Amino acid sequence: MVFGLLCALTVTLAGCRKSEIAPLEPAQIHAITQQLATAAASAAPSKSVIKIRHVPLSQQPKGLDELYIGLENAVSTETSRAGYSKLIQALESVATHNHLTQDPPVQSGAQVVLTLRRYGIATHRIEIAMNVVSPGAEARNHGEKPAMARLAIILDDLGTDRTAAESIFALRYPLTISVLPNHEHSVDIAEEAHRRGYEVMLHLPMQSVGNEKPEAQELHPGMPEREVAAMVEQFLRNVPEVAGVNNHQGSQATADPALMSELMPVLREHNLYYVDSRTTAATVAFETAQSDGVRSGFRNVPFLDDVAEVAAVRKQLELALRGAREKGEAIAIGHPHPATLQALREILPQAEALGVRLVFVSALVH
Repeated sequence: MVFGLLCALTVTLAGCRKSEIAPLEPAQIHAITQQLATAAASAAPSKSVIKIRHVPLSQQPKGLDELYIGLENAVSTETSRAGYSKLIQALESVATHNHLTQDPPVQSGAQVVLTLRRYGIATHRIEIAMNVVSPGAEARNHGEKPAMARLAIILDDLGTDRTAAESIFALRYPLTISVLPNHEHSVDIAEEAHRRGYEVMLHLPMQSVGNEKPEAQELHPGMPEREVAAMVEQFLRNVPEVAGVNNHQGSQATADPALMSELMPVLREHNLYYVDSRTTAATVAFETAQSDGVRSGFRNVPFLDDVAEVAAVRKQLELALRGAREKGEAIAIGHPHPATLQALREILPQAEALGVRLVFVSALVH
């Protein structure tokens, strides 16, 4: 009887051990990556750069997620050491909480690489660069011309008004135009913008949770995969020459993991990038795009024209320029309101003097 109990206990323990060492699923790895990035953002100096690269599902289980943390070096050595120690403690706390172990740090010059593992299987590679200098700090420290930050501005909701499109073309700046499908001038605005050298996006209608007026056709949770693909392909025929996609509304759709997982392979097949407009804090669109190997980015400064008045838009543009300088790069979104176009006329000529270069969105997706 004792022998039988010992055998049963051995089998139970072996089963538990087998369960414990099961490799993490990609979604679990990505969730931990987000925790690490959040911890780094809280612990690192305010002007640090934090970037995530989720490994595409096709590369699992050999791949691992990557996190880049660039620490500004325009501070005293003592402050720099204190900031680095605080960052390491924050990262170690997340690793311990998720039962990850850390390899000995590998240092090369001002770069430190950390590898995290779960039962010997590498899950995360964290690169910490300690010689990142913000544009303003570079000028303060060395008296040199500051490095140019980059800002991409998307103007949404084109497709109904040819006059608004012509007003954008008259600005003669590298603005990215996002066109709604199935509107009177969707095709000709997209073709004309492309002919004039502008970058064109499909402004993809998606279901929202608010009271916004829906489009006649839009992606919504619960759609079968084949319907998602068919709708997107029909939209692409209606908005030609597109380089990428961003969501129109979509506060409900972009928060639905299943729908986003159905959308991203379609975009990858057409070699299109995706920009998450971030219409809800619950969005999973950017993370899903990264997981599925779709070049992607997200709006990381406030909308330009929630208040469509020149003074208000001017202030938001100034915030976008400042955000670009602080982050190194930024994606902003506005609309072709008369107030927005007027504020752009006033502010954009000052951008380069303020250390910001305007670029198309494709330059900022990864």
